Amino acid sequence: MPAYDFLVVGAGFYGTVFAYHAASAGKKCLVIDKRKHIGGNAFCETRSSITVHKYGPHVFHTNDEKVWRFITRFADFNNFVNSPLARFGDEIYNMPFNMNTFNKLWGVVTPKEAKEKIERQTRPYRDNIPTNLEEKALSLVGPDIYEKFIKGYTEKQWGRPCRELPASLINRLPLRFNYNNNYFNDRYQGVPIGGYNGIFEKLLKNCELRLDTDYFLIKNPFSIADKVVYTGMLDEYFGCRFGVLEYRTIDFVTEEVDVDNFQGNAVVNYTDAETPYTRIVEHKHFEFGAQPTTVITKEYPLEWQVGREPLYPVGDEKNSALCRRYRELAEKESRVIFGGRLAEYRYYNMDQVVAGAIAAAEKELSL
Repeated sequence: MPAYDFLVVGAGFYGTVFAYHAASAGKKCLVIDKRKHIGGNAFCETRSSITVHKYGPHVFHTNDEKVWRFITRFADFNNFVNSPLARFGDEIYNMPFNMNTFNKLWGVVTPKEAKEKIERQTRPYRDNIPTNLEEKALSLVGPDIYEKFIKGYTEKQWGRPCRELPASLINRLPLRFNYNNNYFNDRYQGVPIGGYNGIFEKLLKNCELRLDTDYFLIKNPFSIADKVVYTGMLDEYFGCRFGVLEYRTIDFVTEEVDVDNFQGNAVVNYTDAETPYTRIVEHKHFEFGAQPTTVITKEYPLEWQVGREPLYPVGDEKNSALCRRYRELAEKESRVIFGGRLAEYRYYNMDQVVAGAIAAAEKELSL
């Protein structure tokens, strides 16, 4: 008889939230992760008393009151508001695109003037059915915004010309005709004081944890547990029998800088094509730090390869079709629950992952 009710593969948000609910219901859970730390991509480390988001900035935001009530049981969140900036050469603009952006770009002052300008710029492109990302963006925002804020950044992010990217990658580009610099529209937003690690430690309090453990080196998982909760790569679970699902990843280059304030903001996006990185993150600003030095991370996008962390699914037609074939196999695995970004091959925000794990646990445990 297996020693555990659930073998949870992955100590990120999906795995730990599911394990927490299972353990709270009296189930025995073994949580494993191939990395040497818990928390998945939300893992934080401390450098010079600054909390560093090791795998890029993680600002928790949601409109889901149930998720917010749940996550705030495990940490105190500050009132950080994500207001990134866009840098194009020596010019700095507010994001998302709002009246501050339009005023600096075109000199317009009123929402009416901004709307008229955008209408004139998009008019030549609106009657055509977009066949790629460039055509879609031009039909939504026109050439000025596209050339300065979208083209260079997107091509660096995806490693392909915008004309070769599917139009489906962008459903809309938010335009705000007010002076609100808050990137998110969600009701709840913040960063846990001291980072995310404490959340995961509390979620796993009543579970057994084994780090630096590769699921695929376990010969018979079902001799260990009645069921498996799998949050790893979907194609890898099935031995990539149909082919490999593609991802983009990021090379995070972090350094300590001997100034108290490097860029004056947590996130600055570099939207020109010449700068090799997409953004610089200055971590101390997430917690309003006043340390004498600072820590920054430059993000260099690149194609995913074995040994790197897969971050962004490439949601084009080829990969979507391949994913559907793997999902058909997953549906036949009666003793395996697939969940999270990698196992579902979908880009999720943190709150969506938490909500998915709660729903899966409630269904499985009849809560």
